[in-house]
Amino acid sequence: MWEFYTEPDFAARLEWMREFVQEEVAPLEVLWPHHHHRVPPPWLKKVIDPLKDEVRRRGLWACHLGPELGGQGFGQVKLSLMNEILAPYQWGPTIFGVQGPDTGNAEVLAHYGTAEQKRRYLRPLLDGELFSAFSMTEPHGGSDPTGFRCRAVRDGDGWIIDGEKFFTSNSEQAAFLIVMAVTDPGAAPHRRMSMFLIPRDTPGIETVRPTRYMGEPAEAIDHALLRYNGVRVPADGLLGEPGQGFEIAQTRLSGGRVHHAMRAVGQAQYAFDMACERVLSRTTRGSSLADRQLVQQAITDSYAQIEQFRLFVLRTAWRIDQGHGYTAEVRRDIAVAKVLSAQVAHDVVHRAMHLHGALGVSDEMPFSTLWQLVPGYGIWDGPTEVHLSAAARLILRDREPAPGDWPTQWLPARVAAARAKHTEALAAQATEARETKEPGV
Repeated sequence: MWEFYTEPDFAARLEWMREFVQEEVAPLEVLWPHHHHRVPPPWLKKVIDPLKDEVRRRGLWACHLGPELGGQGFGQVKLSLMNEILAPYQWGPTIFGVQGPDTGNAEVLAHYGTAEQKRRYLRPLLDGELFSAFSMTEPHGGSDPTGFRCRAVRDGDGWIIDGEKFFTSNSEQAAFLIVMAVTDPGAAPHRRMSMFLIPRDTPGIETVRPTRYMGEPAEAIDHALLRYNGVRVPADGLLGEPGQGFEIAQTRLSGGRVHHAMRAVGQAQYAFDMACERVLSRTTRGSSLADRQLVQQAITDSYAQIEQFRLFVLRTAWRIDQGHGYTAEVRRDIAVAKVLSAQVAHDVVHRAMHLHGALGVSDEMPFSTLWQLVPGYGIWDGPTEVHLSAAARLILRDREPAPGDWPTQWLPARVAAARAKHTEALAAQATEARETKEPGV
């Protein structure tokens, strides 16, 4: 049995969030769309700090972490519902203290950081005073840690890091980096890597090029190719234990994938709302666009996809909240949610753009940003193909092959087994059929 719900007080908070985001966050999006991942100048702080203070006052700041760290300790269901509301606007997560990659970095610091590491990095991160970056992906190995080449070699009490990392998001504005590097190449594949905390201004960190997400301007968040040239890291820069890098990465990424999935729901819902408004407002050949059967099919298909996906993500979040951790069943559903994120975002946003006609592909509607995000959902946190494969393995792990040459549901065998099971009834049926037929002979 399973069920999930939110108490009336939290439902009221969600309603306040919807209104707050529309009135206060949406204007930031159109005026300063690329300032949300950088330390704001004084004139902008005067605008956003009161908004953050109001979020804190409402008890909705950094809710992914526990009260001892300034958050609310909300479970995945509540976080998912919040992320859905924030999703249409990139400023939303920043105003609520849940922006990536900082949320994931805060989670691993909370789980694996020492008291000093938390004081130095986690506290200012939670207070919104600085930003961070997660440096894992590599040019040749992608997001597969077993193919990483970036090395960290012991040097006295510390380490020396050499290698390259690609798509290190927000590296230009980050105060510190969390870097994943190979520390024991001879160990088992998932024990080769370790995590390191490195201040961004450490000598030897070179920006080869500040890559941007496709279609975004130079002032947008960067996803740089970084080169680590003999970067010296002291002993206290190690996060967790040596060889624990893969475990830390999974802790960080699993929850993030659920949040990404719910953000896909929120962005799809945003596109769908615009589509509904448009078809009710636009006429063609003397009648409402909403009266056209193919338009009605597009609306119904989008509604069905969003609702099915939302419930699937919420059930996955609920399973996590039951306290069993990231079990095989949960990891299976997270992988499926990751696959569905790209599919649902693609289908719903495409239909919404199409229903707006020329306006939908212009720069006068928000669709360009939503459409640019679609392929990213198939790549972030691992490509779709990896998650398809992982989900299939987890789905099939508890299944069994047929014991013989034929499937267990092969009808000839089932009929024979059923006849053997009910021999007496079949004999009685045959006798009754003969007796009923005889008078008419």
